[in-house]
Amino acid sequence: MLKGINPLLTPELLKVLMEMGHDDALVLADANFTAMSIAAGKPVLRLPGTSMAQAVQAVTSVLPLAADMDHPVAFMQVSGTQSPYLSEVQRDVLAILTPELLPGQTAQAVERFAFYDRARAAYAIVLTGERQPFGNFILRKGVICENLRP
Repeated sequence: MLKGINPLLTPELLKVLMEMGHDDALVLADANFTAMSIAAGKPVLRLPGTSMAQAVQAVTSVLPLAADMDHPVAFMQVSGTQSPYLSEVQRDVLAILTPELLPGQTAQAVERFAFYDRARAAYAIVLTGERQPFGNFILRKGVICENLRP
């Protein structure tokens, strides 16, 4: 065990988060997501029994969100709905993520098949135990900058 590290962050997940570079995408997917076919050889990590809210809290405790884009967070729009409709899991997760966003940044609803296309380009997929459909998110990794002094 390490001090200050959320216990949901497995050694494998921490390794993937460390390997990711600036602007790489991480998919946090619900239990129904077609992770293996979408990932096509990329890492698929499992957090069975973990809700999406728990997974997002754990990941964002160590992963900075990208500061250089308008939408560092994307989520799968519920089919047959119009934006700004949000499911319960989407509302819960966005409540966790919103304080992580910079002024002017927002989370973006993405149509289901367009979301799959983005997920195919992601660095890795984390398959949670979330059972609510359309509980899928993509987080873009940012950087941590130290103030440089001349």
